Order: sequence, then C-alpha cells, then structure tokens
Amino acid sequence: MQKIPQKTAFTLSLITGLTLIFIGIRFFVMPLVAETAFGIHTHTGGDYSFQYIKGIRDLFCGVILLLLLFTRQYKALGLILLVSIMIPAADFGVVISHPDFEAAKLFPHVIAVLLGLGLGSYYLINTSKKKDHVAL
Repeated sequence: MQKIPQKTAFTLSLITGLTLIFIGIRFFVMPLVAETAFGIHTHTGGDYSFQYIKGIRDLFCGVILLLLLFTRQYKALGLILLVSIMIPAADFGVVISHPDFEAAKLFPHVIAVLLGLGLGSYYLINTSKKKDHVAL
C-alpha cells in the first residue's frame, strides 16, 4: 500500500519542479505573457527586471526540487517544500492587491501553497518514520 502514496508524492513533486522550471524559462523568453499568467500587469517601458527576477527565482526553485527529488534527499525536500510556502503566499498577496486582479489568477498560488503543505508534510513524516523504523 505504501507504494501508491510514494508514487503520488514523487509524481506531484516532479510535476511541480518541472512546472517551476517551465515558468522560470517563460519569464525569460516571454516576459509579458508570463507576467499576465502570473496575474499582474506592470508598465515597465521595456525594462523586464521584475520578470527576470521572478524567472530566476522559479527556475532555481524548480531545479532545487528536482535535485533533491532525484538524489532522494526527502527530508531536505520536505523542509524546502514547507518553507517555500512563503513564496506562493506572498505571490497571492501581490496578485490580490493588484487593482485589476482576476480571481482565476489566484488559484495557481493557492494550489502551490497546498502542494507545499501536503508534499512537505508527507516527506517529513515518512522520513521520520523510516529513521525510527531503522533504529528498532
């Protein structure tokens, strides 16, 4: 029975990491499209500094998640997922405070918080159980 939760957590973590890499790259390649998908519209006058900062942040986070996942550093992955909840939570705040926000643009940020909570908790709980089990 343990295989299904493990596979589910692995798959969701993989999808999360790959999605973050995609989003990060998109902020570099198509900054205005990515910004709109994020949920805000800024008038930059051709200066895409915000978009590039957002892009490298997401790219880095996605790479870190995949590195920890593929090197089986599950406790570290769980900690990173839980701590990183502050990023989509802050993003949610940025989007909702934007004057012309769309409610639909909030869902990805809420989903990211829920994934971080669920997956982070799963990895921490299950790495703790393995240590306790091995010690017996």
